[in-house]
Amino acid sequence: MIFSAEHKLRKELEKLGVHARHTLLVDDDILSDGQKKALRQIDQTAAGCNPDSAGELSRAVEDCRRSYKKFLPPPKYAWIREYLDVLAVAAAVAFGIRGLFLQPFKIPTSSMQPTLFGIHYIAQKGQVNPLLGQVSAPLDYLLFSCERARLRIEQDGILEGGNPYEAFRQSLRYGVFPYTWFTIGGVNYGLPGEWDKVSEYSGLYRNFSCIGETVCPIPYKAGEVLCNGWLSSGDHLFVDRFSHLLAGLRRGDVVVFNTENIYYNGRALAKNGYYYIKRLAGLPGDTLKIVHRTLYIRPRGETRFKPVTDFSPKFRKLYSNQGGYHGHLNLPHEHDLSGDGFTVPDDSYFMLGDNSRTSLDSRYWGTVPRRNIVGKALFVFWPFSRRWGLTDRLPPLPVTTDPDSLVSMHLQ
Repeated sequence: MIFSAEHKLRKELEKLGVHARHTLLVDDDILSDGQKKALRQIDQTAAGCNPDSAGELSRAVEDCRRSYKKFLPPPKYAWIREYLDVLAVAAAVAFGIRGLFLQPFKIPTSSMQPTLFGIHYIAQKGQVNPLLGQVSAPLDYLLFSCERARLRIEQDGILEGGNPYEAFRQSLRYGVFPYTWFTIGGVNYGLPGEWDKVSEYSGLYRNFSCIGETVCPIPYKAGEVLCNGWLSSGDHLFVDRFSHLLAGLRRGDVVVFNTENIYYNGRALAKNGYYYIKRLAGLPGDTLKIVHRTLYIRPRGETRFKPVTDFSPKFRKLYSNQGGYHGHLNLPHEHDLSGDGFTVPDDSYFMLGDNSRTSLDSRYWGTVPRRNIVGKALFVFWPFSRRWGLTDRLPPLPVTTDPDSLVSMHLQ
């Protein structure tokens, strides 16, 4: 018992001495002269005490405690400072990881469908997630990033308003989510999304001409269903900012890059969005051309073209005509991939979207300089759909794709 008491006193006195030395080193610039003197005295007391005398150990511990209480009283709400210190360290680590290794990124458009999805409509008949719609509305959003988009006409009438700006009224639902309101037959309706997206998935775009005027007021009948599904806010993923610096980039990699100093029709591409995501199709020195919806590549120094699938198996699903994949289209724009093709300059990359029909990519605005590369798409962390997990790992859904309609593009 005596040995146990002496041992505890020795350990406590040792801790008091260590704490005194640590405080002198760490807080030297904020301690008063009196506090420094008291801490040195505590250190000396702890070091000079006879470790075999229980009485002397007990008195030394009490003297050190009194000195701490007198000269270094614990600050009020010290626990708040401790939690703030922990949060500050955690934030610094998180921002360090984000800046050097991983960066969150939200898919902005449909250009990479069906590999990755931006904001898009999911028809109830076409969705493959058995849990979507089976939970409460808040959970639909928290788990699957989806808001219910269902509209049944209540009264006969037409879409009111002379043009889209008069017909559609926008607001933020709960102060966060874009919502669009409009009137048909005197009844007000609301659907999630910006007005152009609502007009697209509900079919209301049929009311407007290409110059944005109401030219054919389409009659709607009571009971008619314009949409019955969900609007998803798209895939959110982590971008690997580091590995390409060591191993380089390869054909078929899904790459995020910034659009600084890239222009299309004299307009800075950054005005559409500062970050883009596409699939890397051409390396420096490659010559590319598209023949019958298939991309062919002739690497620098070689004499004949080969299908892109010979260089990377990641392209095979793009030519499967399954699940929304429909190959590559050649469009007669500035960087035409017909005839002799296009040769990628040094220190640059040629990027194509998997959704070749609606992808604004290198066919339009040219190549991406090496310095603009941010990193490779790594992991979809939200929503919890079939795409959750490592990016670009899934085979196409076993549904035949008609390249002229692409209905299966929106299967989830």
